[in-house]
Amino acid sequence: MELLPLVLTAGWASGINAYAVIVMLNLLGRYAGLSEIPSSVQGTSVLIIAGAMFLVEFVTDKIPYLDTAWDTISTVIRPSLGAMLGYLMAGQADTINGAAGALDQGWYAAMGGGAALASHLVKAGIRLGVNASPEPATNIAFSLGEDVTVVAVITLAVYHPWIALVIALTLFALGLVLVIVLARLVRRGWQRWKAHRPDARLG
Repeated sequence: MELLPLVLTAGWASGINAYAVIVMLNLLGRYAGLSEIPSSVQGTSVLIIAGAMFLVEFVTDKIPYLDTAWDTISTVIRPSLGAMLGYLMAGQADTINGAAGALDQGWYAAMGGGAALASHLVKAGIRLGVNASPEPATNIAFSLGEDVTVVAVITLAVYHPWIALVIALTLFALGLVLVIVLARLVRRGWQRWKAHRPDARLG
């Protein structure tokens, strides 16, 4: 595996669902013979904790407005886990020793955390816009789509990291465009509501 695209892809995916990323890396490291995945991510306790948190997020992320509260809490957690994965992956590569190696790990941690923060903000923005819809089906569909995408992209990343990175960057760009479109739609809806509310007509 090539380290840079893997770290960036894992960071992007962590910003959407960090627990799913850890579960997938754990399982792939255990059963796919991928020694490049840090051994510290492959522990049984890691799998149990990450799996339990994934189940919590799986449910919470599909409930309108509760998902936004969860995203707010996760603003610190997801980038931190993305940075941790970048740091561990760089250490596993073990290409540079001593102080230079520590600096190298720091850079990869920053890249993983930065990618996670960027994708987390896009995800949170999309879900805020989706929550403006009165029905829950759209929210559930988006959440399920995110879960499937994270699992698929992380699985691809450990075998074809550059292809996975291109897909991740494309999805990030599309997500950013969607945030802008949803923000405009919500603003227009708010302006129409203000114009037609009873006290506005009386005024």
